[in-house]
Amino acid sequence: MYERFGKRLIDILLSAALIVLLSPVYAVIALLVRVKMGRPVLFSQERIGRGEKPFRMYKFRTMTDARGADGALLDEQQRLTKFGVALRSSSLDELPELFSILRGDMSFVGPRPLPTYYGPYFLPQERARHTVRGGLIPPDGLCGETTPSWETQFRYDVDYARHVSFALDCRVILATVKILFKRVENNYGAEDRPHLSEYRAQMRKDEHEL
Repeated sequence: MYERFGKRLIDILLSAALIVLLSPVYAVIALLVRVKMGRPVLFSQERIGRGEKPFRMYKFRTMTDARGADGALLDEQQRLTKFGVALRSSSLDELPELFSILRGDMSFVGPRPLPTYYGPYFLPQERARHTVRGGLIPPDGLCGETTPSWETQFRYDVDYARHVSFALDCRVILATVKILFKRVENNYGAEDRPHLSEYRAQMRKDEHEL
């Protein structure tokens, strides 16, 4: 009952209320992003949603469009600004996702929606994470790590998808509050984790060498 009706009702009511209450915060962050990094203020990307259907997710921009002498974009760490790091560490860059929650593309709690180009790199058992709506607050916060490994993240994602409940959502939210303080202290926004495609490619290379 909760997964089918209650969870979605909470998502609608809470996201609508927060969008209204946080409208001044949206305006301030948008202005700062515009001044420090230019246009566009928002970063958008196609992500994998429930049932593996793609949707467009929006976040506040945290990187510049700086390019090298050859005209190609510099790597992400070189384009990441101090203000961008602060936004990521505090998760304020995620605030535009409240609109995705209101639309029904996402939920407050659920596996983080990953880019559509990650699709070919999921193992069969990991695809169970896509049987529920992706979330603003991921269940891997229960592991207590600020940057869990891909295996840890997917293990918690799949377990969440199979055992969705109000109690579990509350546990995830409480755990994430604790993680958020760790992220700010540890400058989480500056951490660089390899993309899933790169990670799986390295795994195959290591296995081949063995």
